[in-house]
Amino acid sequence: MENQYVKQFPEIMSGKTVLYVHGFGSSGQSGTVSRLRVVMPNAKVIAPDLPVHPEEAQALLKQICDTEKPDLIIGTSMGGMYTEQLYGFDRICLNPALCLADTMQAHGMTGTQTFQNPRLDGVQQFYVDKALVKEYRQVSEQRFSGCSREEQKRVYGLFGDRDDVVDTFGMFIEHYPNAAHFHGEHRMDDRSFMHSVMPVIRWIDDRQEGRERPIIYIGIESLVPPVSESSLSALPSLGLEAKPLSSSQKAVRQLIERYQVYFVAPAPTSQPSFYSDVTAWLEEYINVPAWGHTIFTNQRSLLYGDYLISREKEADAMASLIEFGSDTFKTWEDIIEYFSRLGGQ
Repeated sequence: MENQYVKQFPEIMSGKTVLYVHGFGSSGQSGTVSRLRVVMPNAKVIAPDLPVHPEEAQALLKQICDTEKPDLIIGTSMGGMYTEQLYGFDRICLNPALCLADTMQAHGMTGTQTFQNPRLDGVQQFYVDKALVKEYRQVSEQRFSGCSREEQKRVYGLFGDRDDVVDTFGMFIEHYPNAAHFHGEHRMDDRSFMHSVMPVIRWIDDRQEGRERPIIYIGIESLVPPVSESSLSALPSLGLEAKPLSSSQKAVRQLIERYQVYFVAPAPTSQPSFYSDVTAWLEEYINVPAWGHTIFTNQRSLLYGDYLISREKEADAMASLIEFGSDTFKTWEDIIEYFSRLGGQ
């Protein structure tokens, strides 16, 4: 694994059970399973080898859910299809293959197939014929059958923006509002997992625990290289074509590990496209951590929280002001060091 990205978080899902549901032609010994166990060492990660026949796989998963009562279910690809249908649990569907039969036919997943990862029974190959494809189609068509308002709160969908195997984002978001793209392909690597999946796992764990983290608001003008004072007062002129400072991206990755982080932008009345431009810019450069954590307001002084990182002095701010660019916080490295000393306080 690319260990420069992987970190351990012993407190996340500590003492809880996580069920991982693997993809087509894979097993419970996949790299994602190893990653889950490394990153969350105090969680119990269950990852069964699924039977090839979908009804048998569903029966096994239901049995595990009945006996283990997992606190979180994570499914990738085919496993994402199964995971969506495991109603009554907190779930994350990663690149879910919601139309699996079509995917199998489009990508040549028929005939003799070799398992991508070793299985506990030692079987290395399996055969996919028309009858098995039909079975998968029937199971796929059960999707969303138990979707309700309560389920919508418990299910997240994450979709790689470079996934050339499955594209079910449009179908998914019609039923579940918690759906976002992450930077990555169909198969998860360490980077996409740590930057995209772990923030969502952290949100779910915080909700389950009733955990309230200190709040940090970050003015988006502080994420980019300095601009003129005239542009600073009118952020639509900021020039969001600019890439963010690499140090600011590093800071965001570190801050979300201990804090509840929100990104703050102005709310112009004369530029309706500004909202979508800011959202697109944050999706490109901050990605999943900004999903559902973006605030548009012209009254930052009304933001109630613990810290506000801003290039501008905020009068009567209801949060401790971290004035980026000042003598004390001249760079993002200064801010990283400051919050490292605070240790999550």
